[in-house]
Amino acid sequence: MTAILGISAYYHDSAAALVVDGRIVAAAQEERFTRKKHDHEFPSNAVASCLAIAGLKPEELDWVGFYDKPLLKFERLLETYLAHAPAGFASFRMAMPLWLRTKLFLPRVMRRELGGRYERRFVFCEHHESHAASAFFPSPFDEAAILTLDGVGEWATASFGVGRDNRINLTHQLRFPHSLGLLYSAFTYYTGFRVNSGEYKVMGLAPYGEPRFAKLIFEHLIDLKEDGSFRMDQSYFNYAQGLTMTSPKFHRLFGGPPRAPESRLTQREMDLAASVQVVTEEIMLRIARHVQRVTGQKRLCLAGGVALNCVANGRILREGPFDELWIQPASGDAGGALGVALLIHHQLLGRDRAPTLPDAQSGSLLGPDSTNSEIERFLHSQGADYTRFDNDDELCDEVAVLLADEKVVGWYEGRMEFGPRALGARSILGDPRSPRMQSVMNLKIKFRESFRPFAPSILSERAEEYFELQPGQESPYMLLVADVRPEHRIDDAGSASLFGIEKLNVPRSDIPAVTHVDYSARVQTVDSVRNPLYHKLLKAFEARTGCPALVNTSFNVRGEPIVGSPADAYRCFRNTHIDALAIGRYLVRKPETDRPDEAAVDAHLAKFQLD
Repeated sequence: MTAILGISAYYHDSAAALVVDGRIVAAAQEERFTRKKHDHEFPSNAVASCLAIAGLKPEELDWVGFYDKPLLKFERLLETYLAHAPAGFASFRMAMPLWLRTKLFLPRVMRRELGGRYERRFVFCEHHESHAASAFFPSPFDEAAILTLDGVGEWATASFGVGRDNRINLTHQLRFPHSLGLLYSAFTYYTGFRVNSGEYKVMGLAPYGEPRFAKLIFEHLIDLKEDGSFRMDQSYFNYAQGLTMTSPKFHRLFGGPPRAPESRLTQREMDLAASVQVVTEEIMLRIARHVQRVTGQKRLCLAGGVALNCVANGRILREGPFDELWIQPASGDAGGALGVALLIHHQLLGRDRAPTLPDAQSGSLLGPDSTNSEIERFLHSQGADYTRFDNDDELCDEVAVLLADEKVVGWYEGRMEFGPRALGARSILGDPRSPRMQSVMNLKIKFRESFRPFAPSILSERAEEYFELQPGQESPYMLLVADVRPEHRIDDAGSASLFGIEKLNVPRSDIPAVTHVDYSARVQTVDSVRNPLYHKLLKAFEARTGCPALVNTSFNVRGEPIVGSPADAYRCFRNTHIDALAIGRYLVRKPETDRPDEAAVDAHLAKFQLD
C-alpha cells in the first residue's frame, strides 16, 4: 500500500487530500471544520479528517506533498517588490512576517503539524503542475490537452500541455503580472466584491448589464493576441505593488472610484460585470483554440480558479474545437492538494493509471460523513422533534412531498463535497417551478444579494429535454452553463424595456427559480452512480410533480462556509427560514411558531436591497 497526503495552505482555501494506491480516498477543505470562510491556515482538521476516513496514522504515510514551491514564489514576490520600490513597501511589510515565520520553513511546519510522527520526505511541485494533475489524472481520458488558468502560482498565471496515461507535460505558460484571473479579480474589487471569493457574484451579475465597457478593456487594459496570450498595461492596476487591485488611472477610465462594499448596486456595476465577462470568454475561447491547434487533442481538461467560470466553460464546449471537456470540481487552490498527491503517485513514482468511468472523482463526495447513530444522538441532545425513516425510499418520498408544497429543505446526506459547489450532499433544496423561490431563498434563507441565480439539479437522463446540452453531455459538478430549451421558455416581451435589476422577477420559463435573466442555468446533472440517494430524491420529486429538477444551493448563509457537521446544519436550519431538515435517516420539521425573529432578519436584509 502506498499512502500519499497532499496539502494546500497559506494562500486561499487550505485543504488536504489523501490518495491510497492511486485511488482518491478523501479530500476536504479546512474552512468546513473551522467555520472560517476560505481559511488559509494549515489544514490540520482536514488532514485529521482524511486520515480518519482512511483509518491511517501520520506515521503510516509514505509521502506528503505540498501544492506549490514556496521558494520560487518568494523569488517572484521579492523581484516584484524590488521592481516597484519604494511603492510596494506597505505590501512587502504585510507579507514578510508570514513568510519569515512559516512559508520559508514549510518542512518544519508540516512535520510539527503532523505531530512529529511523519519522518519521510516532503515533495514540493509547481503550482500549475498541481492544477494540471488535478485536472487530468481524475478525468476519464487516457490522453487529453490540459489548460490551467488562475491568478498566479509562482510565476505562471496560465499553462497548457498534454496528459498521456500516467504523465503530464506542460509546455507553455503565461507569466505574472499578466493574468486573466487577476484581470477578473480587478473588476471584482472595482465592483465592490471581495477578491478571491466574489468573482462568482460578478459572473452572476453580468446578465443584468450590457458589455458597454468591453471596448475600453480591449483598447486600454490588455493587448490581446490571436492565440489568447495578452499583456496588461500595469499602469491601470495596483496588485503588483499595492494593497488594492486597481489604480487611479483605472478609476478615471471607468468613470469613478470603486463601489463601496455593501452599497447599492447600480447599472454601472452591472455593465462592468457584463464587460469583463465578455472579455474573459473571448480570451478563454482564443486560448482553447490555440491549445487545440498546438496539441492536436480533441479532449480538454481544465483547472485553476478561472475554470470555475462556468459561463465561459459552456462557451468553450459549444463553440470551441474540443469534443469533450472535463473540469476539476475543486479547480481553485483547494484542488492543488489533490493534484500534488496524484502527481507524486503517477509522475514521481511512475505508477500506472487506468482511466475510470465516469471519472475518478467519485462525484467529489470525498469529505467526512456522519453515521445515523451520531446524528440521532445529536438531535436528541438538542431536544429536536424528529421523524426516523426505515429506508431511503420513505425519506425521499416524504421530502418530495414537502418540496412539492413549496417548502425549503436542508439536505445533509452522505459524504461532504470537495470544492465550492454543493452537489446534493450539503444542499438547500426547493421547487424550481415556484416563481417566488429565488427571492425567498436568497433573502430569507441565504441572507444574500437578491440578484444571485440558483442552479438546477436535474436527472441526467432528462437534462437534454430542458437544457441545450449536447447529446449525452453531462455536467455532474455544476461547472457548465446551458440555455433553457425554447419549449420551456416563457415569452418575456413585456419586459423588453426593463433594465438591470428590474429584470429579476420576470418568470422566463416553467422552471423560473433556476432560469437566469438571459435564459441560462448553471446545470448539475445527477446520475445514480455518483450520487444515488440524491438521484433517488429527484426521481421521487419527478414522480410526484412531473418535474425532474430541483433548486440546489449550498447549505450555508452568506459569509459562512458550507455546513460541515450535524451541529452546523442544525444551527443553519434553526436560524433561517428553512422549513425542514433531512439529515441522515431523520427529518426535522420546523413549527410555524419556531421561526427567526422577523425584525432581526429584515434589519440584516436591508443591507442588500438593490436599485
